[in-house]
Amino acid sequence: MKRFLLLFSLYFFSHTISAQTSLQLNSADILQSLKKLNTVGSVLYIAAHPDDENTRLLAYLAKQKNLRTGYLSLTRGDGGQNLIGKEQGEAMGLVRTQELLAARRIDGAEQFFTRANDFGFSKNPEETFSIWNKDSILADVVLAIRRFKPDVIMCRFPTTGEGGHGHHTASAILALEAFDAAADPKRFPEQLAYTQVWQAKRIFWNTFNFGGVNTTSPDQMKLDVGVFNPLLGKSYGEIAAESRSMHKSQGFGSAKSRGEAIEFFKLLKGDPAKEDVFEGINQSWTRFASTTGLDKLTTDCIKKYDPQAPEKSIPDLIAIYKQLQQLDDSDASISYWKKLKLKETETLLLNCAGLWMEAYAGDYITVPGNDISITSQIIAKNKCDVKLNKISFLNQADTSIAKALETDKFYTFSNKQQLPATTPFSTPYWLIEKHPVSIYTVNNRQLIGKPENDAAASVTFDITINDLNLKIERGLVYKYTDPVKGETYRPLEVLPPATINIPDKVLVFNSNEPKTILITVKANKANVTGDLQITVPEGWTAHTHNDRFVLAAKKEEATIEVTINPNKNSVDGNLQVSVVIDGVTYTKSIRRIEYDHIPYQFILSDAEAKLVNVNLKTTGTTIGYIPGAGDDVAACLKQIGYNVTILTDEMLAKDNLSKYSSIITGVRAYNTNERLQIYYTKLMDYVKNGGNLVVQYNTNTSLGPVGSKIGPYPFTVSKDRVTDENAAVTFTNPKHAALNFPNIITQKDFENWIQERGIYFATDIDKSYETVFAMNDPKEKPADGSLIIGKYGKGNFVYTGLDFFRELPAGVPGAYRLFVNLISLPTNK
Repeated sequence: MKRFLLLFSLYFFSHTISAQTSLQLNSADILQSLKKLNTVGSVLYIAAHPDDENTRLLAYLAKQKNLRTGYLSLTRGDGGQNLIGKEQGEAMGLVRTQELLAARRIDGAEQFFTRANDFGFSKNPEETFSIWNKDSILADVVLAIRRFKPDVIMCRFPTTGEGGHGHHTASAILALEAFDAAADPKRFPEQLAYTQVWQAKRIFWNTFNFGGVNTTSPDQMKLDVGVFNPLLGKSYGEIAAESRSMHKSQGFGSAKSRGEAIEFFKLLKGDPAKEDVFEGINQSWTRFASTTGLDKLTTDCIKKYDPQAPEKSIPDLIAIYKQLQQLDDSDASISYWKKLKLKETETLLLNCAGLWMEAYAGDYITVPGNDISITSQIIAKNKCDVKLNKISFLNQADTSIAKALETDKFYTFSNKQQLPATTPFSTPYWLIEKHPVSIYTVNNRQLIGKPENDAAASVTFDITINDLNLKIERGLVYKYTDPVKGETYRPLEVLPPATINIPDKVLVFNSNEPKTILITVKANKANVTGDLQITVPEGWTAHTHNDRFVLAAKKEEATIEVTINPNKNSVDGNLQVSVVIDGVTYTKSIRRIEYDHIPYQFILSDAEAKLVNVNLKTTGTTIGYIPGAGDDVAACLKQIGYNVTILTDEMLAKDNLSKYSSIITGVRAYNTNERLQIYYTKLMDYVKNGGNLVVQYNTNTSLGPVGSKIGPYPFTVSKDRVTDENAAVTFTNPKHAALNFPNIITQKDFENWIQERGIYFATDIDKSYETVFAMNDPKEKPADGSLIIGKYGKGNFVYTGLDFFRELPAGVPGAYRLFVNLISLPTNK
């Protein structure tokens, strides 16, 4: 008899769903979990970013050694590039947070973070710490160690810089300092109000051989993590590839490896070890004098486990659960494992009983104080004694549904409850408050380290299995059937009565002429009536024909025209929009993010847009834009009056390109569009006949190789970059048209840039190209490859690594002026 059993997710969700509320688990997986129940040991892996982790090692530790395995990523990856969409900054960090959680669901490890913000590439730890505030991030690493209580800590990178990125080196420095500080009650003593000091046994550097850097050596400790797990039907190289391939925004799809895979380790500090990283660490229940009986109970349960009838293990699991309940909480180490193993045993009991239960709302949007229609469902698929005692809907219990559950009978209960009026709006907890570039602002210290929010609302099933009472909480979600994807879950969104959408986060003006924008107000409940309010900075005016909106139905929208006008003395600042409903002011907009490989995401933030009036002259009107990995440059050019056409493959094949005064390729276009090599000759002919072709940065690595020729003359796309956004820029060719027409470029145009000057500069530059700038980070030689321009026939070819894809959407005036000059280069005689 073949049985499929159901496992309930233990991950948190509110603004996100880390996993669907119910997962099918087969009998082999139950046996795997039983082995983990009998293992009492833990390891914490520490690095800087999403995708830094060694997924093969994590999978091996979690599923072969059955250890509690965690990955502490110092950042959420906000500063990373994006191969699949346009998200940058906080939205990028949210995507990468969920990619990490998706990876952890595959490799079996747990995910944690500090408050450090990924501000972009850093070349050394000194720069990193000057921005992060080292002591604050060290406190978060110490807190993670004290809470997780690892036997062993592992670093991905060394303290000596071979990891390349300043964040990488900083992660190792912090891990090594935190190894000692976590055990010192004088360090960060405020944490001891809710956790305890902890001394890990030892800390290792997991050395590596990649990126042309080999830090492994024969005298280092070794571990073969490529073994095959017959219960899982996969080797850890195969599991690791599936896990790593969740980092889709970074283009980290990975091939599966099979066979021997040796990991190397160098001891950094702690108890000596000769043969094994866990040498001398008891990882069974016999490590505590008071828990030796649990070792026998779990061992016997494993021996007697019948994969054809997992419900036979229920009595043994109940005995284990009850013995765990009796353990002494006064010992912090025992209390720690007691809590974890009670949850693991509970999960096993539910699976062996074949119990499945979930609760979903009638709609994915709700408002504090409104009623929610809730459907709760439960089924016991295996033959065992299970009673449903009551269901608590938003803390209001219904005992009228009490009954003994018949085997394989599906029960559905409907209820309507009022969401408490004090329920906070949903948004990622680390984005509730505005934050500096260095660190997220998290006022609730208990939330620090959590990967995501707890559920905004939940339903509790009170059940009894044999004589054991359990209270099983399920977060409230929304479930529907998509005609393509099938059964689909999305988070319950707790929103204000109405949200506001401004079409652009930055509104750029290049004259004193007014612009009209459309602001959308969307009702999140029925019968919403209110008024729109607008605040503008000094020297600006904003007018509407009618501020009033009346929305009868939930999800109905009102579109309000707003005319914005700068005057000659206007000061750049923020347009702020709010709505007043029933005397209460609401200020939130919502941004939604949807990809198939992660759950639905959204961010609530203040409804505001930056107003920028740029002293800007433009020439030409018609631009062709070839999309790349994703950016907002085309939209920015439309704001300053250009007619931008997105060039599809068919248009590139059939159109006469001469109608475009300039053609621009989006970021990484030559990495992501294999068809561009087919159109190389056509694009070069376009340039030769008088067009301007502006190519924004591409990468040239194993992860993102350039798939075709780019320019008319040779050059190499390198890894050179300038990460200091305030780095001095030297004008090496001051008379070049790029600096003089139609806008005269000065040093002022390089003020207020964000994150960095540029990335993936050109090197090995053919003499037919001209360079314009030289720039460098501290203690480095000047690089001249941020912008190269080559005359070819009557036209011009431009390659630039300057960060226009970040600077233009941020409203940086000088970036607009320089970019307009590049697309306005005069024809050659």
